[in-house]
Amino acid sequence: MKQHSLRPLFTSEEIQQKTRALARKISADYRDGHIIVIGVLKGSFVFLADIIRHLTLETTIDFVQISSYGSFRHSTGSCTLKKDVGVDIAGRDVLVVEDIIDTGETLHFLLRELRKRNPASLKVCSLVDKPSSRTKIIPVDYFGFTVGDNFIVGFGLDYDERYRSLPGIYALED
Repeated sequence: MKQHSLRPLFTSEEIQQKTRALARKISADYRDGHIIVIGVLKGSFVFLADIIRHLTLETTIDFVQISSYGSFRHSTGSCTLKKDVGVDIAGRDVLVVEDIIDTGETLHFLLRELRKRNPASLKVCSLVDKPSSRTKIIPVDYFGFTVGDNFIVGFGLDYDERYRSLPGIYALED
C-alpha cells in the first residue's frame, strides 16, 4: 500500500478547543431544548462523539450513511443512501453533523431527503468547511475550520478507509 506524506493542519488540541466552542454555541441556540443529532457516517463519528459530550441539552443520536466518494479523492457526484435515519424527525429540531463539507453534493442530497420528513428545524454542523470546492449552495450553521483545496485526513476523515484514527487533521500529499 502506498504511503502518503501528511502535513499537519490542525492539532488535536485545536480541534478540541473548536469543538467545545461549537458545542457552547449550539447549546445556547437551542437553549434547554432537545435535538436530534444525525451523524453522517463514517467520517463524522469522531467529531460527533466529541461534540455531544460538550452539549448541555438533551440529544437523540442517529446516523445516516451516504456513498459519494468511493476510493477517489473527489466526489463522484452520485449519492446513494446506504443507511437511513431510524427515528421520526417530524416536528423535531435536527442537527446534521458532518466531518467535511466539500462539493456539497452529499449534504445537498441528505438535506433534501430530510426536509421531506418535515423537521421543525434543520441545521448543519461541520468540523471542516471547504468552500472553494463547493458546487451546491449549502447552509453551514456551525463549522470549525475552513480549508483550501487540500485533501485532508485524520480525526475521522479518510482516504480509501485509511488515516481516520489520526488525532489531528492533515493535508494528504503525494
